Amino acid sequence: VQLQASGGGLVQAGGSLRLSCAASGPTFSNYDMAWFRQAPGKEREIVAHISWSGGRTYYADSVKGRFTISRDNAKNAVYLQMHSLKPEDTAVYYCAGDSGNTRSRSYYDYDYWGQGTLVTVSS
Repeated sequence: VQLQASGGGLVQAGGSLRLSCAASGPTFSNYDMAWFRQAPGKEREIVAHISWSGGRTYYADSVKGRFTISRDNAKNAVYLQMHSLKPEDTAVYYCAGDSGNTRSRSYYDYDYWGQGTLVTVSS
């Protein structure tokens, strides 16, 4: 599976962005997916996770109520809708796939990674 993230950009605090992750490969719909982010000097952290069916989601406390993860298996895509953005949301955002469907929140358990898309939130 190859992943390509897009949709990042510069936005003012309080604004919104929608990230997209396009996947290639016939097995995408079998994998749990997640969005991670990494800010300069910080470790990569999970933002949101969605099960292969889309029936189960998880959000980091820092984004709960502001971000929504979704997927469209027919289109081989995963999305991250972000509202009420804050300067502390500034980071490179990565989509990732977990072929083992481990429900892991740790980046080292994910097999497939997109190239990252930069989100910058100005104050």
